[in-house]
Amino acid sequence: MEKVVLASALAEVTEHWRPRVVGELNGQEVRLVKFAGEFIWHRHESEDEMFLVLKGRFTMEFRDRKVKVEEGEFLIVPRGVEHRPVAADEVDVLLFEPATTLNTGNIIDAHTRRHLEHI
Repeated sequence: MEKVVLASALAEVTEHWRPRVVGELNGQEVRLVKFAGEFIWHRHESEDEMFLVLKGRFTMEFRDRKVKVEEGEFLIVPRGVEHRPVAADEVDVLLFEPATTLNTGNIIDAHTRRHLEHI
């Protein structure tokens, strides 16, 4: 049992859109990711995702609306809902999701990370 110092762990996250695992519990993973710009439209058929903004802000786009998520706020995207995170500037995000969650959901492309590195 070791504590996680988020600032230190985030310093090891150097590429956008490449989540890193910082903890595991009950089949879930705690992941850190930095992103900027637009991600791809995708959905997760079997998994919900939680996005907690640690630093910065981003907009979660859905086909019918947009939700702005600020520092200190989180958003849960229910399974099966198509979405796309967009950030004008770099944002630091903590993800909480099942370990089986593929970062690009139903889409396989250059952003897909099948095996995540642990910090």
